[in-house]
Amino acid sequence: MIRYRVMALVLILLLIYFFRFILASGGDLSQFYQNCLKFCALDNCTTSGAAYKRELQWKHDPINKLLLWTCYDECGYDCMWRTTNAFHNRNWTTPQFYGKWPFIRFLGMQEPASVLFSVANFITHYKMLQRFKREVRSDSPMYGTWRAFSYICLNAWVWSAIFHTRDFPVTELLDYTFAYSMVLASFHCMIRRMIHRRSIIVRATFSILCVMFFIHHFSYLSIGRFDYSYNMKANMVTGISGAAGWVLWCVLQRKKRRYVWKCFLFIILAVLSLLLEINDFPPILWTFDAHSIWHLVTAPLTILFYSFIIEDCKTLRKEMLDSWNEDIQKLL
Repeated sequence: MIRYRVMALVLILLLIYFFRFILASGGDLSQFYQNCLKFCALDNCTTSGAAYKRELQWKHDPINKLLLWTCYDECGYDCMWRTTNAFHNRNWTTPQFYGKWPFIRFLGMQEPASVLFSVANFITHYKMLQRFKREVRSDSPMYGTWRAFSYICLNAWVWSAIFHTRDFPVTELLDYTFAYSMVLASFHCMIRRMIHRRSIIVRATFSILCVMFFIHHFSYLSIGRFDYSYNMKANMVTGISGAAGWVLWCVLQRKKRRYVWKCFLFIILAVLSLLLEINDFPPILWTFDAHSIWHLVTAPLTILFYSFIIEDCKTLRKEMLDSWNEDIQKLL
């Protein structure tokens, strides 16, 4: 009964988390914002909106230039704060703009806290990968699978940091698709862990199918308008399957492998951390919102999961050697 409750909780939370609304918001739809943006662009920007008609303070910031902040973007940033102040003066709630809260820009970064905590996740994965390579022998079962998983996660966190630095269609595409690559990689590792004793043909076939599906996923989202609905469904189905599979495996293995509590606890805490995404709130100090804090929480959870991975690989290698010794004894 507890198992089904956990799976139901995973289903609900993943559904809510992965269903990101990419719609216009109260702030950018307001007439105040639209008028501000219109007149700012007319007064300061060229027809294309990229360059400036006259000298402005914005124009002299080299970091903003490097991160491709155009005149129109600067007008949007300035009008966002004007609109936010207007809302607060009327005792209205803090508005969102194009689906995002207003954030104070720092060194040209749109969401500095999310960038910082994405980097923290990258560093955590990197440090734990180094520990994994130090403590686990390369001939251990699942060694190559978990190394590939680590590199996939490192790549995903790089693009998360880039996307939160500057939100462009291409950075959004790469952030969303490579975020899904982590979800798919976890599902892949879960299945590979369950079939690790099968023939190399079976294992390789499954891995190739996962790679082919990701290529299809990436290609589909790259063509035409980004399909948020499809991306949400793919994440939801893969994420729920992966989480439920790991939970079920941990329950079945709990007596034989005492250390599986680490994997089980990781899944539960990871799911509970999604409550931050559900209970969204305006950014504290215009910097720390629920999403950025969620990124902060996932970093230490990574240490717990790698601890499970390392211990499991060591156990599998010991079992492999014991099996070989038994076979040798039978031959003798």
